Amino acid sequence: MDPRKPLDSLAIGVMLVLCLIWGLQQITLKATAVDFSPTLQLALRSGIGAVLVGLLMMARRERMNLSSGVWQPGVLAGSCFALEFLLVSEALHHTTAGHVVVFLYTAPVFAALGLHWKLPNERLALLQWLGIALALGGVAVAFLQGAQTGDSDLPRMLWGDFLALLGGIAWAATTVIIRVTPLSSLPATQTLLYQLVMGFVLLLPMAALIGHTTFNPTPLVWASLAFQAVIVSFASFLIWFALLRRYLASRLGVLSFLTPLFGVVLGAWLLDERIESGFVVGAGMALVGIVLVSGHGWIRTVLRRA
Repeated sequence: MDPRKPLDSLAIGVMLVLCLIWGLQQITLKATAVDFSPTLQLALRSGIGAVLVGLLMMARRERMNLSSGVWQPGVLAGSCFALEFLLVSEALHHTTAGHVVVFLYTAPVFAALGLHWKLPNERLALLQWLGIALALGGVAVAFLQGAQTGDSDLPRMLWGDFLALLGGIAWAATTVIIRVTPLSSLPATQTLLYQLVMGFVLLLPMAALIGHTTFNPTPLVWASLAFQAVIVSFASFLIWFALLRRYLASRLGVLSFLTPLFGVVLGAWLLDERIESGFVVGAGMALVGIVLVSGHGWIRTVLRRA
């Protein structure tokens, strides 16, 4: 019997806060991009987050598992993690933060396809295949909407949207690697530390290589770095893992898809980003499809009770 329990009011409240935080991270990166290159900011946030996780492990007397067969997938998962955020940082130079968060959150669709291929107990049900079709159709609608606007910045925006979608695929690859290797049995702190260390090690030289090293230390820049490193990379991820140990993952997964909605709304409110009607339709289709993929177990339970 699964010891994890259904959501209560505390879990729902915490998830709403987490979704708000995750939706805000792309907004802060975009808002400070002129004074603080997103690639450099993501590298530094990974480094600071890694130090904080390392200190927490020391306080718990938790040893890092560097044995053969563990560190190799750890490095690979961390490399995919770094690639995801490199793509996100580049996408933010070309498209809106709202678009980035929506396309990034297609990751569960690609992760479900990868796990269906690799793990027998992760075979997709009919409802999930329907969700995948709906999500991919929504992505197509969102792209086609952009292609029909006639905006002079259209090629640039479509390129940014495509990079964000690739970021979602890289995130999915990270998830699959963690699930199908010995990383799945590690404590959450160690899995997170592999990702943060590799994010720092790979993104920092990449920022120098592509010339994205702008750093103008304004109060907003310092606030953004503190938010990204302490709140997003350290606290929010550890709280998420703690919730996964106590509550049913399918219920939490459905709530997590409030994040793209928060991202779009916050982008319009704080950055004056335009919300196109066609994009809303496509994004809505994609999000419904993703909920069907990730929350099919919960949905089937609800339908049976009904």
